Amino acid sequence: MAQLTDPLAGLDEIPWESLHHAYGPAVDVPDQLRALRSAEVPVRRDALSELFGNVYHQGTRWGASCHVVPFLVALADDSDTPDRATVADLLRSVVLGDRRDDELPFDPRRAFAAAEGITDEQAALVQRHLETEDLFEHEEAAELADGVAVRWEADAFHAGARHADRYVRWLTDPDPQLAGYAAELLAWFAPDEAALAGLLAVPDDEAGARASANLTLGHCPISSERIDARLGELLSANAAVVRVTAAVALAYRLGDQLPDLALDVLIEARSSDFDADVPGWDRSVRGFVALALHQLGLG
Repeated sequence: MAQLTDPLAGLDEIPWESLHHAYGPAVDVPDQLRALRSAEVPVRRDALSELFGNVYHQGTRWGASCHVVPFLVALADDSDTPDRATVADLLRSVVLGDRRDDELPFDPRRAFAAAEGITDEQAALVQRHLETEDLFEHEEAAELADGVAVRWEADAFHAGARHADRYVRWLTDPDPQLAGYAAELLAWFAPDEAALAGLLAVPDDEAGARASANLTLGHCPISSERIDARLGELLSANAAVVRVTAAVALAYRLGDQLPDLALDVLIEARSSDFDADVPGWDRSVRGFVALALHQLGLG
C-alpha cells in the first residue's frame, strides 16, 4: 500500500548549497532524487547514474552523502516509487561503500576509528578547500583530509543504521530483489530481536530473499540454537540456492561441528556446475561454497 506522506517531504529544508559531493555543491541532488519518482525510464536511469557519481563516487562518500540516505530509504519504502530495488541498491552503496562480505561481522568502531575526534569545523574546512580546489596547498586541511573522508563514510553508515526497522519490513516485500537487498543490508548492523525474527521468517519458497537471509544469519555474531535449527531445516529446502546457502551459513557458524548433511550439501555443490547470484551479495554462491570449505580445512 502506498504511503500517505510524501517520501521526499523535507527535501528542500536541507542546505544542499552548503553541502559537497564529488563534483561540487550538492544543489543538483534534490532534482535527482525527485527524478527517481519519474514515470519515464530514461529520466530515472539518468538520475540514478548521476546520484551514484555524485554521492558515491568510486566508493567515496562526501558531506552530502549522509543527507541522501533518509530520502532513499523513504523512496524504497513507498510502493509508488518505480524500480524500488534499484533505489535500495544505491542506498546500499551510499551506506556501505565498496565493503564486501569478508568484513563481516562488521565493527563500525574499528572501521571508522580514523574519524574519531574529527569535528564539524574540521570537516567544513576540508570541504571548503575541496570546493576551491586548493586542498593540498593548505597544510592543515590536507592533513585532515583522510580523517574527514572516513568521517563522511561513518556519517553515511550511521544514517543507514537508523532505518534498520525499514529493512526488516522489506524482507516481506512482494519484490524479491528488494527483499534480498534488505536481508543483506541487515548483515551490517548489530542484530536486534526484530531483525532476527524477520530473517528467520523469510519463506523457503522466496528463494532469492531466503538465500540472502541465510547468508546474513551465517555472519550473525550471536550464538543461537534457534538460528542453527532454522538453517538446519533449510538444508532440505526445494531450491538448491536455499539449501547451499544454508549449508554455507552453518559452516560459518559451527565450524567443525557442522552436521554431516550440511557438509554433504557443500561437497555436492562444489562438485556440480551449480552456481547462483544472491540479491545484495557480490560473491557468487560458488565463491561462498569455496570459502566455507576452505574454512573447514577442505578447500
